[in-house]
Amino acid sequence: MATHVWFSSFVAFNALLLLALAANVSRHRVRSRVSLGDGADQQLMIAIRAHSNGIEQVPIFACALLVLSLQASSTVTLAVFSIGFSFARLLHAAGMLNNYIPARRLGAGLSYLLQLLAVGFTIKSTVLLLQ
Repeated sequence: MATHVWFSSFVAFNALLLLALAANVSRHRVRSRVSLGDGADQQLMIAIRAHSNGIEQVPIFACALLVLSLQASSTVTLAVFSIGFSFARLLHAAGMLNNYIPARRLGAGLSYLLQLLAVGFTIKSTVLLLQ
């Protein structure tokens, strides 16, 4: 399987997740009649942060995953990173939106761990390519 398939799958899944989170923000904006900011509406604040957190995390990881794909990392490595991070982001979003702290913490922790590992793999691959 070509390495770019995992990157493409990652982008597609996470784009859909971010789209769903953005639509949730819009739904809360219509419900609360708040066009800018959060209007001190707790549910709107939560929806905004769930979406924003994804926006903060996904692009950086996508860059690391793209580099690993371009460096022809193993398909197993790319699959683990793609599926693992996507699962972590889904878990984190669900935890935030449902006020389920264990899911939010696990999702955040897994996201951080996978980001750190992806950076490590990126550095390792870069060093090997320079030799």
